[in-house]
Amino acid sequence: MAFQQRTKFTRRDFLKLGGSLATASLLAACQPNAETPVPTSPVSSSGDVSLPEPSISLPPVPLAVLALGRMSFGIRPGDVEAFNALGGNDDERLRACMQQQLNPDSIDDSDFELRYSAAGFQALHKSHEQLYSEHIANNAYDPNDDAYWEWYSLPTYELVDATLLRAVHSKKQLAEMLADFWHNHFNIFFWQDDGVPLLVSYNRDVLRKHMLGNFRQMLEAVATHPSMLYYLNQNNSSDAGPNENFARELFELHTLGAENYLGVRDPNTVEKDANGVSVGYVDNDVYEAARCLTGWRIDDDLGEWEDGIEKTGNFIFYKPWHDRFNKLVLGKYIPADQPDMQDGKDVLDLLAYHPGTARHIARKLCRRFISDLPSDSVVAAAAATFTEFRDAPDQLKRVMETILLSDEFKQSWGQKIKRPFEACISIMRALNSDFTRIPGGVAWMLSLMGQPLFERRSPDGYPDVKEAWANSMSLLYRWNFAVGIAENWLNDDDTGLKIQTDVYNQTPPEIRTAEALADFWINRILGRPLSDADRNAVIAVMAQEYGTQESLPDDHVGYVLPAMIEVILMSPDFQWK
Repeated sequence: MAFQQRTKFTRRDFLKLGGSLATASLLAACQPNAETPVPTSPVSSSGDVSLPEPSISLPPVPLAVLALGRMSFGIRPGDVEAFNALGGNDDERLRACMQQQLNPDSIDDSDFELRYSAAGFQALHKSHEQLYSEHIANNAYDPNDDAYWEWYSLPTYELVDATLLRAVHSKKQLAEMLADFWHNHFNIFFWQDDGVPLLVSYNRDVLRKHMLGNFRQMLEAVATHPSMLYYLNQNNSSDAGPNENFARELFELHTLGAENYLGVRDPNTVEKDANGVSVGYVDNDVYEAARCLTGWRIDDDLGEWEDGIEKTGNFIFYKPWHDRFNKLVLGKYIPADQPDMQDGKDVLDLLAYHPGTARHIARKLCRRFISDLPSDSVVAAAAATFTEFRDAPDQLKRVMETILLSDEFKQSWGQKIKRPFEACISIMRALNSDFTRIPGGVAWMLSLMGQPLFERRSPDGYPDVKEAWANSMSLLYRWNFAVGIAENWLNDDDTGLKIQTDVYNQTPPEIRTAEALADFWINRILGRPLSDADRNAVIAVMAQEYGTQESLPDDHVGYVLPAMIEVILMSPDFQWK
């Protein structure tokens, strides 16, 4: 059935919206008459947009909704029913769902694999050596040649598109959530000075390979991957001039965390634990660790005149650059003239097995999956698992089990806000959108919202607390994205996207009153009721000049239904999780 179309957006229209147009004003302009009861207070990019706290007067959120909202990028039609079929009670269902998701290789993801194959990626299958050879070493450098830059950046732009495709359509949702978490934890900026194409192998061969494995093994894989060595300047660290950048972030971000930094002081005055290891770190530990890591570099054209450099793009230990003398790190003496790489491996051992690292990693995982301010008890439980299974090949998987089965996880709805990436993906998943890859498509919208994939310049990764994202610009652009999806406006080359959404044909034909339509889509999108006031507002948008229990004409439903759905997507209930 053909319906009257509201005015379509272009990419330029989206850019204009962020400056002055409120979502509410947009909705009002889209309605067939000026009396439609929709919010009327405009919000500009300079205004103060605060996200209301979630209602505590409503019935508790079903565990299926809470768990799927946390373990995935958003609930798709049928997900709740599938969850509820996994056991006789909520605890059984949660455990079964968790075990499925923590064993991603056991999940039939054939539908996604077909989409992935159809996307026509050229570079994502290439080995690390191929990426380096074809896109760096044998790609003649010419900063004024567009063809050079297109070929140089192709692998990472494909990685962005593949990440979006997986997040929307893959059934391995927890794996995608964890890949996102660990890239933020071991963050690398897309446009680092060198090695841009190598981000593909970093994501595939390091983060995804180890994200359910052993942290110590992951840490060494990170520390020896050329992407990280380029990003934090480890590639030019030698005994003649140790570079402290990587060593500092290794302590401050990757392992112990800033909470275990004790400042500038004599390392001999720092308290030791029962194993003789310093309870925290000081600046001298960073300096000494940097010395331990000298010679950890890339086999590239830096110093190609040196013996042993073959320009393969792989990690190498370059002994002529290593500081061979003794060091002191975290209270532990590291003797001179150890075997190749042993100094650096000793540092990684000290950091990976430190109680402070267990607490830091546990707190960050709990912050991602439970609350911006997780309780000390759940952090302690996760840290205890991290420590107990520190040598286990599935250490990180066991930590996730502890977190996901905790009482805090099951009772914590409304303590996290979706970040822009999650918000975009959850909108597409909620409306069962068909996302077809167009290079660079959704990426520009994420840039407007402040979270372009893999483009956090600083090594700390994107923030994971609500204060960072509950601001005017971020909320306006995510609301505008919701409008574009619900209206099916983001389905052609005018916007640079290919996202097909048909909400009319997803609505059972027998549902035709404003109340029934509102309740169907509220439950479909949120999985829980809205407050009476918010529900009535949604009903009013759908009913307009008709009665709330009056059967609505098909053309009215087809015309107004997207606007009603937009109101639900813009509600605080959809932004919280």
